[in-house]
Amino acid sequence: MKLWDKGKPFNKTTQDFTSGKDKLLDVLLARYDIIGSIAHAKMLESVGIISENESKVLIQALTQIYKQIDAGDFRISEDSEDVHSEVENQLTNILGEAGKKIHSGRSRNDQVLLDIHLFIRDKISEIVGTIDTFSARLLQLSEKYREYFLPGYTHFQVAMPASFGLWFGSFAETLADDLLIFHAAYRMANQNPLGSAAGFGTSLPLNRQMTTDLLGFENMRFNSMHAMNARGKTELMSAQALASLAFTLGKYAGDVCLYSNENYGFIGLPEEYSTGSSIMPHKRNPDIFEMVRATCSGIQSLPNQISLMANNLPTGYHRDFQLIKEYFLPAFENIMDCLNILIKVFPELVIRKIDKNDEKYRYIFSVENVNHLVMEGKPFREAYRKVADEIRDGKYIPSLGTEYTHEGSIRNLCNDKIAAKINDRIKLFEFDKAREAIKQLLVL
Repeated sequence: MKLWDKGKPFNKTTQDFTSGKDKLLDVLLARYDIIGSIAHAKMLESVGIISENESKVLIQALTQIYKQIDAGDFRISEDSEDVHSEVENQLTNILGEAGKKIHSGRSRNDQVLLDIHLFIRDKISEIVGTIDTFSARLLQLSEKYREYFLPGYTHFQVAMPASFGLWFGSFAETLADDLLIFHAAYRMANQNPLGSAAGFGTSLPLNRQMTTDLLGFENMRFNSMHAMNARGKTELMSAQALASLAFTLGKYAGDVCLYSNENYGFIGLPEEYSTGSSIMPHKRNPDIFEMVRATCSGIQSLPNQISLMANNLPTGYHRDFQLIKEYFLPAFENIMDCLNILIKVFPELVIRKIDKNDEKYRYIFSVENVNHLVMEGKPFREAYRKVADEIRDGKYIPSLGTEYTHEGSIRNLCNDKIAAKINDRIKLFEFDKAREAIKQLLVL
């Protein structure tokens, strides 16, 4: 049964078109719909809209559905339009009249808003935990390969000496910056929209602070029209965080594709993590990294997709928002797949020792020559010109010493400082507050 059913037949073609992929995608929101419904039932009892017994049986039935979801047995039936319809239909089938009371003071508009807020909060927690694991592994690799020479490039031309220690560490610190954007997205989602109903509140005496506390939100979206207008913008903020992380992962996957090319030969691909050719027996292809690169390119388009769908819509709910889910919800699993495969494969890469005396790196140390003259008191511009003249006249002799001592250079990686930065930024999320609230809510 549709929650908006008024007793008139509804055209199936229209139903199928307007439902879109909700029956498939809403399974991802099911547990959050149950969590929100349990909090809502407790609140309805507290304000006298349902009885203590009705609240009790509702919560028991909701808990049973939650167990179905955990077991992977939850499905949205043909008779239900979406997850909200399915849950209410199941409650009504189990409890009769009591099941029909769960929607009091709610609209599917604030239901799906709440589900998305809880979904984002939960998924960001997973991503941040995985970033923590990945960054720690990268810093370990940075220490392990800190003395391994790596030519640095600008414009695809040999530029200055670097190291694999510097390369791995740079990835870790970039992830630290991604955490800042995820923190903003998390705080934006960590506001309770439940009780805003269709976007205009309700005349029922709801206690919105109670559901805010029960669900472990930092705050609530106070203005009911603001809560509805947050639809699309909340997803956009999270999409920007996903895109930032995708930018990071895609760049380094691209580096591996380049560095494992035979003309570079800096990195070897383990056979178990590479593929071959159906015609060329010698091939060892970096398919994993190419897939990460392509997946991350797709995720980077997500903010634009959401912005185009939600941009300039008038205040209030519009069915356009439903389509955002088709792009938005799967993106979290896609980025997690990329993170998890990189965590597994990165430590298995074969990092090769590169001969820095190779003729093609001859001029990579020209800045060292300039800096030695600067340390002797010569003005930088004069030192630069002198070395440039030596290169032009064929008199240049490279200075192979790399006396880098400043913070963040190849001889002073500051990996401990990067680890501390990551740790401090993860603490900002305070995930335990939300986790504990949900844990208590699910205890009968």
